Amino acid sequence: MLLASAVVVWEWLNEHGRWRPYSPAVSHHIEAVIRAGPRAGGSVVLGQVDNRLSPYIIDLQSMHQFRQDTGTIRPVRRSYYDPSSAPGKGVVWEWENDNGTWTPYDMEVGITIQHAYEKQHPWIDLTSIGFCYIIDFSTMGQINRQTQRKRRVRRRLDMVYPLVTGTLPKSQSWPASPGVASTPPAPACTCPQCLLVMSIKAAVAAGSNGGTGATASQLQLQQQLPQPPPRKAVSLSGSTKLPNQASVHKPQDGAATMRSSLKTLASQVSRRQAASTPALTTTGSPASPPSANGKVTRASLNTLNRTNLQRLAIAQSRVLIASGVPTVPVKNLNGSSPVNPALAGITGILMSAAGLPVCLTRPPKLVLHPPPVSKSEIKSIPGISNTCRKTTKKQTKKGKTPEEVLKKYLQKVRHPPDEDCTICMERLSAPSGYKGPQPAIKPDLVGKLSKCGHMYHLHCLVAMYNNGNKDGSLQCPTCKTIYGVKTGTQPPGKMEYHLIPHSLPGHLDCKTIRIIYNIPPGVQGPEHPNPGKSFTARGFPRHCYLPDSERGRKVLKLLLIAWDRRLIFAIGTSSTTGESDTVIWNEIHHKTEFGSNLTGHGYPDPNYLDNVLAELSIQGITEESVAQEKD
Repeated sequence: MLLASAVVVWEWLNEHGRWRPYSPAVSHHIEAVIRAGPRAGGSVVLGQVDNRLSPYIIDLQSMHQFRQDTGTIRPVRRSYYDPSSAPGKGVVWEWENDNGTWTPYDMEVGITIQHAYEKQHPWIDLTSIGFCYIIDFSTMGQINRQTQRKRRVRRRLDMVYPLVTGTLPKSQSWPASPGVASTPPAPACTCPQCLLVMSIKAAVAAGSNGGTGATASQLQLQQQLPQPPPRKAVSLSGSTKLPNQASVHKPQDGAATMRSSLKTLASQVSRRQAASTPALTTTGSPASPPSANGKVTRASLNTLNRTNLQRLAIAQSRVLIASGVPTVPVKNLNGSSPVNPALAGITGILMSAAGLPVCLTRPPKLVLHPPPVSKSEIKSIPGISNTCRKTTKKQTKKGKTPEEVLKKYLQKVRHPPDEDCTICMERLSAPSGYKGPQPAIKPDLVGKLSKCGHMYHLHCLVAMYNNGNKDGSLQCPTCKTIYGVKTGTQPPGKMEYHLIPHSLPGHLDCKTIRIIYNIPPGVQGPEHPNPGKSFTARGFPRHCYLPDSERGRKVLKLLLIAWDRRLIFAIGTSSTTGESDTVIWNEIHHKTEFGSNLTGHGYPDPNYLDNVLAELSIQGITEESVAQEKD
């Protein structure tokens, strides 16, 4: 153990074997849950801090991230870094991908780049850490050593990662040189959860070896598991009972009871299946039936079908309940998602070892759409004209130079303060550090935005405007204040909206507003990431729902403005499928589940209307916008 200070970065392992960092905000949230202790439940809901991560939950006991809608499980880790390194200063290095958006480097790479940047090296070769790239600080570019392809890179400031002090594990302390902390293989865990898993494996392994005695490791596991009070016999199914079918059992530990029930149940299941489908051993010959004393071989467990695997998992949970172990809700027993139903039952057993309340339940049903509605039942929305809006290709506007646009929102600063320009990260008192196409403005001029008062090099603001939508609006990169009317790059499509005679969960006192978005595939325009290239439009028409309340209608009016300003959708890379050049949502969340909330995109959700109003406000759409539209 080491006594030190460090910044904590939580990371997850992607499919390419790279540890990817969570954002500083997510890392702070995870640390807050850890500090809350047992009352926090031992799991972290990432959607509470980042709406884009709403399907994800981190189990702090197993150190895994679980995606609820797909069942994908990935390892996570808690890494420690030097407070003087990039994460300790809030510095993030990013590279520009093919869609024109920015992707952060792995923490190891970002720390290495920042270290060279601080040493004022002209460039850094990343070959030493396994990447065939050179970062040129003079041009802020990344060069592939093999293909010579160049990409832009940037350095920006974000929130500082959480700082911890005190005793740190050696395996998670930061290395002497810049880079990621190496984590050697950890010894076998002795927590009740892992002991329970190991005892199940030991019981099955003992059966497959044909032995009757427990090994030293099994005896150790039995000693470490909690000793429950005596219980009465519990019927598992029909006439199946625990061994020694007396009215009262002698005290047994949880592991011994579980092993007995596992063997007995699997033995009976195997006998039933043997009558219809002969089980094969690993050599391909018919497997011998279970012995009279109820011992189960590994081959007999392998022959269990889906139904019997579920029965086995439920039996395991019942045995735990009978032996005094509390239980927790485990859904997905009917195989409604990629997670194996037997695994769902075993998950309940594992969670019960942590002392959580458990009961096996059927999963709620996903209800995406309302009951069928006839045309005569569909009504227009009072106070809102029409039932359909269309958008066409971007209308050409009277051309104004970037300098003319900025002049409306800026005041020149004669004596700039000794602060950083947060666009180029150079001092305001020095010339702009922007190295791209040079605008016709002196690089040392500084301007102050009229509403928020933030200051930047004019050179940097012109470059930022040229890289955006060029719609005559400007958004402060620091506080996101919008100057002018912000528009987006949403491709052409249609938005329908009307009332249906059904109520949403949590809004039973009113009907429902249904919105239907329909955008066809097409070809990207000059404002899109890859002009001239085709784009896809998956999942259309998309159905969304709002309560027909006063606030629900207010949200609809603002969504109509967002649609007209082309801010609902964009073209980019799907965070769900990874597909590029496709239509994606554009930071304004919609509810696409009508009668459930299994994915986090349904009802009831008492905070949704407030949240979406805040998201619309960030896009510059408020009640004042409605008044301006009327004018």
